[in-house]
Amino acid sequence: MQFSRRSFFTYSAGGALALVVVDPLTGAHVALADALPGGTLAAADIRQFASPLLVPPTMPRTRRARAGGGFVDEYVISVRQFAQQLLPPELPPTVVWGYGPAAGGAGRSGHSAPSMTIEAEHGVPVRVRWVNELVDESGGYLPHLLPVDPTLHWANPSRRPGADGVARTDVRPDYTGLSYVPPSEFTDPETQYTTYTGPVPMVVHLHGAMGMGDESDGYPEAWYLPAAADLPADHASHGSWYAYFAEKSRVRFGVPWRPGEQVAHYPNDNRDSTLWFHDHALGITRLNVYAGPAGFYLLRGGEHGEQRILDRRTGRPAVLPSPAPGTAPGNGSRPTYEIPLAIQDRSFNADGSLFYPDTRAFFDGYPGPYAPETAIAPVWNPEFFGNTLIVNGRTWPFHEVEQRRYRLRFLNGCGSRFLILDFGDLPGVRVHRIGNDGGFPPEAHDLAEDGLRLLLAPAERADLVVDFTKVPLGRHVLVNLGPDEPFGGGEPGVDFEPADPATTGRVMAFDVVPARGRDLSTPGEFLVLPERAPFDGEVRIRRLALLEHMHDIADHEVEEGEAPAAAMLGVVEGDPRTRATARALTWADPVTENPEVGATEVWEFYNLTADAHPVHVHEAPFEVLDRRRIEVEEREYVVGIGPSLGPVPGGDRGLKDTVISYPGTVTSIRLTFRNPGQFVWHCHVLEHEDNEMMRPYRVGPVQPGQPEGGTHPH
Repeated sequence: MQFSRRSFFTYSAGGALALVVVDPLTGAHVALADALPGGTLAAADIRQFASPLLVPPTMPRTRRARAGGGFVDEYVISVRQFAQQLLPPELPPTVVWGYGPAAGGAGRSGHSAPSMTIEAEHGVPVRVRWVNELVDESGGYLPHLLPVDPTLHWANPSRRPGADGVARTDVRPDYTGLSYVPPSEFTDPETQYTTYTGPVPMVVHLHGAMGMGDESDGYPEAWYLPAAADLPADHASHGSWYAYFAEKSRVRFGVPWRPGEQVAHYPNDNRDSTLWFHDHALGITRLNVYAGPAGFYLLRGGEHGEQRILDRRTGRPAVLPSPAPGTAPGNGSRPTYEIPLAIQDRSFNADGSLFYPDTRAFFDGYPGPYAPETAIAPVWNPEFFGNTLIVNGRTWPFHEVEQRRYRLRFLNGCGSRFLILDFGDLPGVRVHRIGNDGGFPPEAHDLAEDGLRLLLAPAERADLVVDFTKVPLGRHVLVNLGPDEPFGGGEPGVDFEPADPATTGRVMAFDVVPARGRDLSTPGEFLVLPERAPFDGEVRIRRLALLEHMHDIADHEVEEGEAPAAAMLGVVEGDPRTRATARALTWADPVTENPEVGATEVWEFYNLTADAHPVHVHEAPFEVLDRRRIEVEEREYVVGIGPSLGPVPGGDRGLKDTVISYPGTVTSIRLTFRNPGQFVWHCHVLEHEDNEMMRPYRVGPVQPGQPEGGTHPH
């Protein structure tokens, strides 16, 4: 029996790489006729288009202060636990986590999932005091809403010793001599271990930010627990990089970090773009983000801002659809023509609670044994696909739109799911892509060239002008053609089965009504976007590998086969045109990517795995150069490179911070490193990121006093 993905790559007798879509248990071709598994609430029992879309209002800042001859916008934002109506009103509310102004009293008090949107100005720094308030009414810590696998290389607040016997955080704990049991069966700590139920580590990352110090990036080992009244005495209150970054921040900005907090300073040097913030704690990001805390961060202005967009017909400044959401929840009666849309997948139980797998068997049926007897973690799933889609915190919402143009900023906020949004069911619609991760591309891209389809990997964003002017009145559904399984590229209905058309194949409904006034915005086909200077300087090429660790389970009383144990990154050594070896590295291995400050490099991602991976590089925006096919032998050798697969597609033009690396290809990007410090690059399939598919990289020399390696004891 082959315990593996539904879509996986197999190696022929000759060593060539070929895609085979099969059922993980029977080996038969997948038809995906059955509904996706989930919690005790079936997706088919959730009424669709029953709730209006929530449009996140603007996050209120604490104050605008003078600093260094200019201004800085200051916020105090906390994460809390509360109940929110994600499901239709006849179903129970869902307990989630979310960000909101910390100034409010206990409870929700402006907190939501996703949160209110931070509006930022180019060149005006934003300073946020991020507070972990995951505590109950009496100040005691709250455990996680979801099952925490303690066997990964993770934050490990309880400081359980690793293989070297040293009690520390940020390590893979050693459970030698113990057997995993579910929490309900845990009775004997001398022979058993179970999921972690202690206080929750958090650290916030602003995805897409550039120009900031590493102390503000949300480094995975700079997490912190809430300042709870009952923190266990044997727990560390923060991760191994926290104190170093706290002192660095105090020296740079004169702002101390208090227990249960981090302070981040964002200089807002980015181009006008759509960013988003979310948790980034080591080995637990997938769970923290699934619980709810995330939000948009919209950066406007600057040399390449929207005010520099021209109307091709007149040569004068163009007009984008506006206004954006205001500060009042629900935005009152004011029409909003610029709307951020966060799409996520979730599953639920009948009581309204979030469902997330509590056993590895949910993924592929593998029954164990688990760590430490094998390399298979007992709870972690290699991927997870929720059986509902939620948009801005509501399952399958509807939104009334006029027959006019809108600016819709899409975010794929899913953990594992790739989306292919299909506007084809909206007759007469015109869609132009005017922005991606890093702002405005060289030119607006007409989605008609792509069949009105928009591919978004996890964490990718798309800034669209959607013209409903000629769309007939009435309800029209936005469709998702992305798969209910790992994505490997190709065409829906040809290379893979699209999402369930009754559930995850639907995103939201647009209810089209007549325009209430004259539309003064510029049609997408006439927009002339700001130009950007190309990267320059000498270039070094780094060859990097995307790998998967498969564990042989033939000796463990199951049929012969192997199961995925971890997703990994590494380096490619040798000449890939003839024969090169992909060497896997763990999170704890020494830094191998160490560019100089100001250096421009080309990074090549060689994907030797079964899946497409969205690769995210912190701090350094990049441009996509090309993709080429590679020949792979025995999962670890690259023995040839083919020609370019053609021009860079429209969604990859301009600056990016996340790029899709397809199976059996090498994807090349060019990036310049302007800021010194310790950062990370990783796969943004969160289940992969949490189990070794993340690596630290350093710009410039080792900083005085920085922790050694990735696991520095307190």
